[in-house]
Amino acid sequence: MQERLEKLHAYMESRKLDALIITHPKNVYYFTGFLSEPHERFMGLVLVRGQSPFLFVPLLDGEKARVACPGIPIYTYNDSQDALTVLQQLLPTPLSHLGVEKNHLTAKTYEALISMVHATEAVDVGELLCSIRVAKDETEIATIKRAIWVMEESLRRTLPLISVGMTELDVVAELEYQMKKLKAQGPSFSTIVLVGERAALPHGDPGDRVIQAGEVLLIDAGVYVDGYVSDLTRTFVVGQLGAELLDMYDMVLQANLAGIQAVRPGTPIADVDLAARAVIADRGYGEFFINRVGHGIGLELHEAPYVHSQAAGELIPGMVFTIEPGIYNTKIGGIRIEDNVLVTKDGVEVLTSFPKELQIIG
Repeated sequence: MQERLEKLHAYMESRKLDALIITHPKNVYYFTGFLSEPHERFMGLVLVRGQSPFLFVPLLDGEKARVACPGIPIYTYNDSQDALTVLQQLLPTPLSHLGVEKNHLTAKTYEALISMVHATEAVDVGELLCSIRVAKDETEIATIKRAIWVMEESLRRTLPLISVGMTELDVVAELEYQMKKLKAQGPSFSTIVLVGERAALPHGDPGDRVIQAGEVLLIDAGVYVDGYVSDLTRTFVVGQLGAELLDMYDMVLQANLAGIQAVRPGTPIADVDLAARAVIADRGYGEFFINRVGHGIGLELHEAPYVHSQAAGELIPGMVFTIEPGIYNTKIGGIRIEDNVLVTKDGVEVLTSFPKELQIIG
């Protein structure tokens, strides 16, 4: 944590910032070890130039913050107080040059902060925080691997329970039960289970659709473990599939493998998407591949790098992201195969290990 905070102090010096206020809960956790979702309440890590950083949190979270961050001063406010009025008393003014997360603050809070400290310049530090977080360290990678194991084991335990006649929501319930049994903090997003033609909805909502023989069953799910996420998609078959769906499955699998093969440090990020996309386009299904091929994972389900055909920048060691090509034909169904990969010093490590060969269930 100290090394991470030192990067913030160095940035403040280089930009001559008087103060820096980090408000996104995931970024607060990254730099302090305190994980909390304050909902509508204000929370922030505050760094004032030349002073020790402190955490400003709702009184409800005060004790939790003290336990998580024994080396950081904690200041609180209660629900009858105006948070920014209390914070103002803890800050020297004026703070002419202020760093904030513009993407996270509401317009109302942003304007109030600027006015409160009499800032003449507000610097958006979003790109800085993204650049610091994008390469995962060994501890983060180990935690992500645990989250992947929990997700994969949850799926292994659920598959034998799936049968014709169950609904999509029945499968969701079984899968999320296994997640909790394996000590996940919870799903990292709303679990997706879609059957048949509904599997062509990339972000479809599970419902009462009944599983029938001769259909695909798409499961896209992940978990939180110690604040970090996993994100896995596998597409299964219930009974026997027709020739077109089998061909679609092979295309997506080959695209997935081509995307993985393209991952090397120094490679343009866009090339990973293009490598996977070319496989599907060359076989005549390019119009049905409507999603980017991947996105970073870590403290958030979707974070840098965003892996699409127009992405800027190059892959660097420590990046962790998904490779998830898909074909979505609303007339017959959809196929997606998603892995989580790590850019290493000399190549790629596929962190997910759940089999990708087409499996028959039910």
